[in-house]
Amino acid sequence: MNLPKMISELVKAQNEFDSTAYASCFTETAEVFDEGKTHNGKAEIESWIDKANKEYHATMEPVAYDEDANILSAKTSGNFPGSPAILKYHFQFSNDLIQSLKITG
Repeated sequence: MNLPKMISELVKAQNEFDSTAYASCFTETAEVFDEGKTHNGKAEIESWIDKANKEYHATMEPVAYDEDANILSAKTSGNFPGSPAILKYHFQFSNDLIQSLKITG
């Protein structure tokens, strides 16, 4: 599967539980929407993913990518109810970085 560079880097950072590398995939003003909450800005995103990594130990295995809609479907496994689950990662990009990410079930 041919993924955009930032999505590939995001998946790699997630699977290595590297919160700093994960956050570096985003613009300074990026937003992440997950579990009913919005996380704004690179620092807040790094804090959110660091906490999530410690709590859930979630890994991502890409299973499909819709290039037109910028939606990654990934088998996500970890310490959370319903694991593993196919989650959808809805991306918007700005200057080759992630501007917006919405994670849905």
